[in-house]
Amino acid sequence: MGVKYLWDVLEPCKKTYPLDHLQNKRVCVDLSCWMVELHKVNQSYCATKEKVYLRGLFHRLRALIALNCNVILVSDGSIPGIKVPTYRRRLKSRFEVADNAVEPGKETSLKRNMGSEFSCMIKQAKVIASTLGILCLDGVEEAEAQCALLNSNSLCDACFSSDSDIFLFGAKTVYREICLGDGGYVVCYEMEDIKKKLGLGRNSLIALALLLGSDYSQGVRGICQEKACEVVRSVGENVILEKVSSEGLSFAKKPKNSKKQVRPPVCSKKGTLPLVVINGSNRDPEGLEQIKEVIDAFMNPKCHSADSITVSRALAEFSFQRTKLQEICHQFFEWPPEKTDEYILPKIAERNLRRFAILQSRSVEVGVNLPLHKPQMPEKCPVSEIIKTRKVQGRESFEVSWNDLEGLETSIVPADLVERACPEKIIEFKERMEAKKKKPKPKQKQPKSKQKETNSPTKSSSLIELSLELQNLVLDSTSVVTSTVEEAEQKKEQQNSKKHDYLCLIDSPAKENSNNDWSTTDRFSVGLSSRSLYPETEVIDLISPCPEARSRSVSRSYQEEKSQDHKLETVIELSDSETDDEEHSRKAREFRMFLENIRKDIIL
Repeated sequence: MGVKYLWDVLEPCKKTYPLDHLQNKRVCVDLSCWMVELHKVNQSYCATKEKVYLRGLFHRLRALIALNCNVILVSDGSIPGIKVPTYRRRLKSRFEVADNAVEPGKETSLKRNMGSEFSCMIKQAKVIASTLGILCLDGVEEAEAQCALLNSNSLCDACFSSDSDIFLFGAKTVYREICLGDGGYVVCYEMEDIKKKLGLGRNSLIALALLLGSDYSQGVRGICQEKACEVVRSVGENVILEKVSSEGLSFAKKPKNSKKQVRPPVCSKKGTLPLVVINGSNRDPEGLEQIKEVIDAFMNPKCHSADSITVSRALAEFSFQRTKLQEICHQFFEWPPEKTDEYILPKIAERNLRRFAILQSRSVEVGVNLPLHKPQMPEKCPVSEIIKTRKVQGRESFEVSWNDLEGLETSIVPADLVERACPEKIIEFKERMEAKKKKPKPKQKQPKSKQKETNSPTKSSSLIELSLELQNLVLDSTSVVTSTVEEAEQKKEQQNSKKHDYLCLIDSPAKENSNNDWSTTDRFSVGLSSRSLYPETEVIDLISPCPEARSRSVSRSYQEEKSQDHKLETVIELSDSETDDEEHSRKAREFRMFLENIRKDIIL
């Protein structure tokens, strides 16, 4: 809890920083405050069974790891003797009542119940933090007092705690809240601002704790925070504690016209500090002694000294244990190893890049500027190459590939971080992009609808040439068919003339003389000549086939002759019936359709 109403008093000094404010810092965390805060998010049975509070801690730690923020977790030790009455009152534990022989203010420190549910939560938090390379420092008594000691000795940059009495232990910078996700931030209070804006130093804040109440005292009855601040400022920072130790709180009294009667200090319960009355004097030796104990508890808390081995071990860096973390996450959250790697490996890679950026900046400060490809570099650049640009939550970023990081190939990091760590990689990436722009793009296959609409000169010319060739082919075929028809008509006319000659030869006197010549003539060889069907001296016998039969033999011979000619694809019977013209038209039409389909297939 800390000091009553102190956060309200410090509200004018509240500042909010983006989460990046924590990068490259070292912070101490009051682990009990974080676990209480995370457990309050959801206290249902399912949330406790699924360890939602532990998941929240894991995500907070990995966010700080990505910012290269070194974390020191500090847990509570024994309960201070002066805080035991308050502890009993909060837990309402009747079985822990002290012996009646113990006088008020003489209680000793009390060991915590390590088997309680909250203690088990603290143990689990320590286990998961250790696999991330974060060690936990067990405090002697109050965790916030240990954090304040490290901060006051400049062993850490700030402290995370929601207990306001951390300023009374000597803390300089305190982060009260942390928010992750989109627009993540931290709420910060600094002692310098408290002194400048409110005129309250550490001694004044201890005096306020005596007036308003804290874990170590119940405070003065009937005084508000505004009145208490006014009284403390009127006395002064340098002399306020001496005045309170010697005179008590008699200086904090109401005007003389107050009608309230003077009452001596009373103890509400055995083992608690007295409720100090505002009127009258408070020079009771017992009350003054307890006030001194409260002041001493804030000024000289029991903690590990800054130069102790315990603190030095907590400040040392420990390596990230990937395999063990996978086992712990599977045990606590039932995550497969791939999911654990997906959560933590990009954060580890970003932390390595931030550390490399620090190395680069320090080398520039001392005048050493070595390119990344030089072997003299003390550490290899963690970035292999930049793949593409990205934008994450409105922030310019790069997707990069990593060197020597097992289990992670690519991840996204802020662009300004890459620029600080390895600007040469950005130059290489831009040159690569420019080279890609200059290269001609390969022709992509267009859809059929676009191919029909194409107006390319080369393609249109090729289509025109193809069309002309097909037209010539059609004309050639048509001319061949036409010439065939003309020859057939000429032959038909010759047949008609020969018919006439045949009729004339029936009554001719030279009939007998010509019989011998006709018998020696091969009747079937007549159709082999395309010049004439019958020789001039031919004599036709009455028993010879009729002209119609000869015309059919001419048709067969015509087929045999034209089958040897590969230029014609179809032979049309000319001696057929009157349907020859219709058959010719039909075949010509089919031939044109066939050619048209070939043309369409080629175009498409």
